[in-house]
Amino acid sequence: MTLVSNDPSWWPLINATLIGSYFAVAGSVGIMYDWGLTFGKEIELIWRQRWSLMTFLYLSVCILCLKMNDAFSWMGDVVEVLLGVIMIARLHAMYQRSRKVLIFLVVIFLAITITNAVMTAILTTEITGEEFVLSGTYQCIIDFMGDSLFLDSMPWILSTVWEVLTLCLAVWIAVKQFRELRQHSASDIIGECFTVLIKTHVSYFVSFLAVSCFYIGLFSPTISANPYSLESQTYVGLAKIFQSVQSFVLGPRLILGVREYHAELVANSDTETAMTSIAFQERVHVSTGSSV
Repeated sequence: MTLVSNDPSWWPLINATLIGSYFAVAGSVGIMYDWGLTFGKEIELIWRQRWSLMTFLYLSVCILCLKMNDAFSWMGDVVEVLLGVIMIARLHAMYQRSRKVLIFLVVIFLAITITNAVMTAILTTEITGEEFVLSGTYQCIIDFMGDSLFLDSMPWILSTVWEVLTLCLAVWIAVKQFRELRQHSASDIIGECFTVLIKTHVSYFVSFLAVSCFYIGLFSPTISANPYSLESQTYVGLAKIFQSVQSFVLGPRLILGVREYHAELVANSDTETAMTSIAFQERVHVSTGSSV
C-alpha cells in the first residue's frame, strides 16, 4: 500500500533525494564529456579494428554506461564482472599466455563472483521496501534488517581482495620483465608496453582505492547520525561520481590505452620503414649519377 503524506518532517528525505539526483546528473555529464573527447580514438581503435573479445567487452561497458541508473543498479554488478574479465585477459597476456596463471585467475574470480551473487541473493531477503508519495514526489524507502549491513559490505571486501591481487600480479611480472630486459639489453618496445600496462592498471587501482575510502567513510558516526544533511549527501554524491569514473572512464581505458600505444608503435615503425626506403633510394640515385 502506498503511503501519501505532506508532512514537513519528510522534507529532509526529499531534499536528500534531489541532491543525489543532481550528483547523478553531474556524473553522467562528466562521463559523456569524456566519451566525446575519446570518441575519435574509439572509432579508430575499436570500431575499425578486427573484432575480438576485448572489443566486445569495451562496447558492453560503454552500452551499460548509457543505460545505467538507479532502476538498473544490477548493471553495476555486470560491469564489475566485465572489468574482471578484462583484468584476466591483460594478466594472461602479461604472463605470456600462461595456462596456470589463467586457471588461477579464473578460479579466484569465479569464487569471488559466485560468493558475491549468493550474498546479494541473501541480502534481497533481508531488506524491505515501501513506496511513499511525499509532497508530490515518489520515494521508495528501504529498511535493512538482520545482517543486511554485513552482507552489503561483503561484496566490497571481496572486490578489494581481487583488485589488490591483480595489482600485485601485474607489478610482479612487470618488475621481473624489466630486470630481464636490463640483463639481456633487449629492445625497449617490450619495456614500454609493460609501462603502458602498469600505468593504466595503477590509475584504475588508485580510483578503486579512492572509491573504497569514500565508502569506508560512510560508516562515520557523523554521516550515520544525520544521513540526510547536505554534507552527508554531498559526500555520498562524490563517492558515486568516483565510482562512475572508475567503472565507465578508467575501466574502458584499460583497453583503449593499450590499443592507442600499439597504434602509435605501428605508425612509428611504418614511418621508420618509409624513411629507410627513401634514404636507400637516394643512395642508389647518387651512386648511379656518379658512375655516369
